[in-house]
Amino acid sequence: MANNNQKEAVYDKLLLELRRGVLMLAVLSQLKDEQYGYSLKQSLDAQGMEINEGTLYPLLRRLEGQGLLESDWLVVDDARPRRYYKMSQEGETVFANLTQEWQALVVVMNELLGLKTK
Repeated sequence: MANNNQKEAVYDKLLLELRRGVLMLAVLSQLKDEQYGYSLKQSLDAQGMEINEGTLYPLLRRLEGQGLLESDWLVVDDARPRRYYKMSQEGETVFANLTQEWQALVVVMNELLGLKTK
């Protein structure tokens, strides 16, 4: 039984590593318009890209620190203040470049994995 648990733990780590870079691109793709963290999480989850809050919020702070996101605290509908994030101009440039790189990688990986493309 411990052997299966060890295999699952290894697989989980590999899957996390695979998803790590993809999550950054996924987050940027959803921040063309302002969103607060929880609405961003819901949007990603609804589209099949689940992300936990313990991963999302540090990623948002890191992207903001890198100059790819801007944020503002806003109060909407008399609710408590929420931090809204949006791609910066630099973020838009980086996102466009990374999207091109992603598309090229998909072509190469499909070839390497023997997957047919249309």
